[in-house]
Amino acid sequence: MSVYGYARVSTQRQKLDRQITNILSVYPKAIMKTEHFTGTTTARPNWEQLKKMLREGDTVVFDSVSRMSRNAEEGFADYEMLFKMGVNLIFIKEPHISTEVYKQSIAKAFNIEVSTGNDAVDEYFAGNMELVNRLRMKLAQQQIRLAFEQVEKEVTDLHLRISEGMREGKAKSSQIGLVKGTTLTTKKSIKCKKIIKTHSKTFGGNLSDEELIKLCGCTRNSYYKYKREMLCEWVSDMLKCTIKKFK
Repeated sequence: MSVYGYARVSTQRQKLDRQITNILSVYPKAIMKTEHFTGTTTARPNWEQLKKMLREGDTVVFDSVSRMSRNAEEGFADYEMLFKMGVNLIFIKEPHISTEVYKQSIAKAFNIEVSTGNDAVDEYFAGNMELVNRLRMKLAQQQIRLAFEQVEKEVTDLHLRISEGMREGKAKSSQIGLVKGTTLTTKKSIKCKKIIKTHSKTFGGNLSDEELIKLCGCTRNSYYKYKREMLCEWVSDMLKCTIKKFK
């Protein structure tokens, strides 16, 4: 029997650290499986691989139900499938829908036999006990499904708010992000451009691009971006001087 921890974020920029810390603080020996895929699709190869590995008695720990799935139907289907396999599912932030609670709901189902000697009365009571047990199970299933539906609603509402904000910004003619062609000035860019201007062979210095990338301590993309900007500024200044000269 193995204990796994599953942590997922939707984009490469988000961090998994908090989820991993929360899981390992409760289950320090959990084997971590991580993923950078959105829960609104089924394109989660590591989760699909983990499901194939799971056996009866294994445990999967999630920081939150939203990490298992943000799609209500898919999430509930996975929950039911794994529960029937005998896999334990634990949700740290929503302990009330962990499979152990679900098992307890099943165990507490009424199992009362009534024998009055009257077949009609006995059948009546047996039928009512069955209805009560089915109701208990339906209520437990509904609670689990609602947890997944709430997560899906939160994601849908977030996407709607972002979409509405963008439409409102466009209606007010506000610029979202930098205007195309705008040069963003930062302390890093100022420092690197000064080094490039002083030492680059392009501007009369003695160092190559490779040497300057190391000296600036920036990425290749950033370096060549700064250099292009400087060349554009240099050409622009030259044109201005030429036009001024011939006026």
